[in-house]
Amino acid sequence: MRRLFTAVAALFIAALPAFAAHKIQGTGTLRDSQPTGTTDKQHKHQAYDLSFDAAANRYTCRTDASKSMNPTDFVVGGAINYEIDGQKVTLTTPAGKKVECKVVRVEAVSAAPPLSQQ
Repeated sequence: MRRLFTAVAALFIAALPAFAAHKIQGTGTLRDSQPTGTTDKQHKHQAYDLSFDAAANRYTCRTDASKSMNPTDFVVGGAINYEIDGQKVTLTTPAGKKVECKVVRVEAVSAAPPLSQQ
C-alpha cells in the first residue's frame, strides 16, 4: 500500500508542471491604446485596450475599470516590458509605470507578402 501511495504521489508531482501556465516575458513596442466602455457608478475609471506584439502574436489586453491608469504613461510607439501569464498581462514602461490587464484578443502575426502592383 505504501508503494502505491508513493507511486501516485510521484506521478502527481511529475504531472504538476504540465498544468502550470506558461509565462512569456520580453520587451516590445506598444502598438495601440484605445479607451473602451464608459464610466459609471460600478466602473469608476476608464478602461483601455492595449495592443502589443509578443512571441509571434499580437495581443490585445483590457485594463480593469475599477483601477485607474494614466494613459499618458503608455505612449503608442513607446517601449514596454511585458509578462503574459495565461490571461493575465503586466505591462511596464522604462520609467517604471506598471499596468495589469487581461487578454481579450490574440492574433497571429505573420509576414504579409508584398502587394503586387498592376
